[in-house]
Parts: sequence; structure tokens; C-alpha cells
Amino acid sequence: MSIHRRTIIRTALASTLAGLGAAPWMHAHANAPLRIVSPFNAGGVNDVLARAIAKPLTELLGQSVIVENRPGAGGSIAAGYVARATPDGNTLLMGLVDTQSIIQFIYKKLPYNPDTDLRPVSLVTSIPIVLMRGPSLGQVRTMSDLVQLAKSRPGALTFGSWGVGSIVHLAMERLLAAQGLEMLHVPFSGQAPAVQAVLAGQVDMMFVPAGAADAAARDGRVRILASATPARLELLPQAPTLRELGIDLSMGLWQALYAPAGTPEATVHKLTAAVHEAMQDKGFFDVVRLQGARPDPSSAESLRKLQTEERQIYGALVKRLDIKLE
Repeated sequence: MSIHRRTIIRTALASTLAGLGAAPWMHAHANAPLRIVSPFNAGGVNDVLARAIAKPLTELLGQSVIVENRPGAGGSIAAGYVARATPDGNTLLMGLVDTQSIIQFIYKKLPYNPDTDLRPVSLVTSIPIVLMRGPSLGQVRTMSDLVQLAKSRPGALTFGSWGVGSIVHLAMERLLAAQGLEMLHVPFSGQAPAVQAVLAGQVDMMFVPAGAADAAARDGRVRILASATPARLELLPQAPTLRELGIDLSMGLWQALYAPAGTPEATVHKLTAAVHEAMQDKGFFDVVRLQGARPDPSSAESLRKLQTEERQIYGALVKRLDIKLE
């Protein structure tokens, strides 16, 4: 994020909070806990960062903020649950590019409409992803090694993801198409079980959030082959980008908070301001940094624009790959 954008956000935040009075501010029904619903199992990056933002929000709001995991159906179960929740500001979705810009192209029917059933509150983080191979491919040291092996064994190698149509699934499909490769996709119910399968040698490789890959690679069982980022990551400076390797691909993951569509404008405005202030917390920042991610506060309007732009990209990709689920 540019220094200019940070200045604008902080100036707007200061003005907003001044209008709210001294923290902690409390909105309607604040005696009830505020729930942040995560669409995936505990242990994945969505859950970790939801819990990281919950702590400073609790202190700021003077209200318990808890994380509730509702995994399944690519995140649509959690998103549908929040869409039907009472629109009082006490139930939020920790959505991501999967739930807001991809999944509607995968499933014929969803229990929610990403455009009309959920109101954007703010972006929270932008998270880089990297390609990690497991111990089953111990002979693979570089992307070149992987490409050569995959070409010699078409359809034999496997890659994991946290669900059909997830950002990490689509990233791998784009890589395979770019290199003319064929592999078997093995989807899981969340990031943690998928990564564990790679670590155990049950699945050969996977695109993984950078922080999880860094932690997994420390004992030498796995190897990070490349990042899907425009530039090398500070967390993983040894990992070349795909573009450095001659593969013109760049994809990443973003997380954002959403409220039910009927939530009053004033409540959403207050939540946005509170989330932005919570993101200044050192504990939150430290967790984000360990994930190789960056805080990325936004207005509700710019978040809505982002998810719309991303839909144009991923809608065309899903159509080209002909990925469909009932």
C-alpha cells in the first residue's frame, strides 16, 4: 500500500472515530458477542487472521468478539449463514476472493448472492501464495525439475487445494495450462488438511499461503519452488517468482469482512472504522507478518469495486476450465 493511501485512510479514520466519541464505542445489541464467521476449518490462514483481528476488536468495542468456523461447500455455507443473520452488526463474514469473486461461477446454486446479500465492510489482508512440493517429490529441486517430471508422467502427479474452484486450485490450473501439463487435482475441506496431506507425502504439491509454506519448509520435508507474486517475498527471499522463471502468472488471496445486506449504513461505517483501528494493533500486525501477508484496509466502496473486477477475471477462467459443481 502506498504512503499516500495510508495517509488518506488514517486521516479518514481519525475523523470517523472523533465523531463516534471515546472508544470503546458500542452499537445496537452490543451486549451480545460479535461473531466473525470463518468459511474454513481452524488452522488455516482465514481462521488465523480472523482470530488475530478479533482480539483488538474486543478491546476496541468493549464487546466480546469470537470466531466461529462454519466450513463446507467452498465457503458458501458460512457466507449463506451470515447473509441470513440478523443485520445488527453482530455477525460478520471473514470472506475472501473464493467466496466473493469465484464460487458463484462454480456452483449452479448458492445459498446467498455475493452482490445483494452481503455488505462490504473492509479489506483486511492481502496474502501471497507459493508453490510447495512435498516429500513424495524429493528429487524435484526447481520448477524446471517439476516441469520435466510432469511431462514425463502426464496425469500421474497430484496437487491439493482447499476446495474445487478455490484460489489455490485455480492458480495451479493456470500454471498447468501455461506449461502444457496434466495433473490430478485432490481437493480437501480446508487448508490445514490439504497441507498435512502434502507434508505426509499423500499429495505431491500445492499452492499454499506464504506463511504456512515457510513454517512447513523449516524441517526440510518440503521445498518451495516459486511464488505467484509480482516480486520476491521478504518472508521467502530465496523463492523465485513464476515471472522470473518465464511463466507470466501472478495470483494472490485477499480477505475481507462482510455484514448482512440489511445492516444499517451507520453501523457498517462504524464497523469499518473500528476494523481499521484494530488493524493498527501490534499483535495483529505481527501475526499478519508471520503469514507473509500485509494489512490492507479499504473503504466499503473500494472493496466492492475490487470483488467486481476480480469476478471478471475468475469468471472467464472458470468458464475456460469448465469447472462446475451441483
